[in-house]
Amino acid sequence: MEQIARHIIFVGRVQGIGFRFTAFDAANRHRLTGMVRNLSDGTVEMFAQGFEKDIKNCVADIKKSYSKNIREIKIEEAVVNPRYEDFKITF
Repeated sequence: MEQIARHIIFVGRVQGIGFRFTAFDAANRHRLTGMVRNLSDGTVEMFAQGFEKDIKNCVADIKKSYSKNIREIKIEEAVVNPRYEDFKITF
């Protein structure tokens, strides 16, 4: 299986509620690399790399944890970036 990457934007009330830490935990549970961070427009950006099923399961776990807060999830294909060796919360 080939590793893939996804650029994900979570829209809604997703800042100031521990969202990034939940995303970090989910990404590590699913063995993903990449990063998550707050954006100035109130959204949360995630860059995730790994196997497709693991990325999908990670997003599903986050969605389940914050179903009342997430209004929309935008997912785009991205290019795998070898600089990400683990998953980080960035600022």
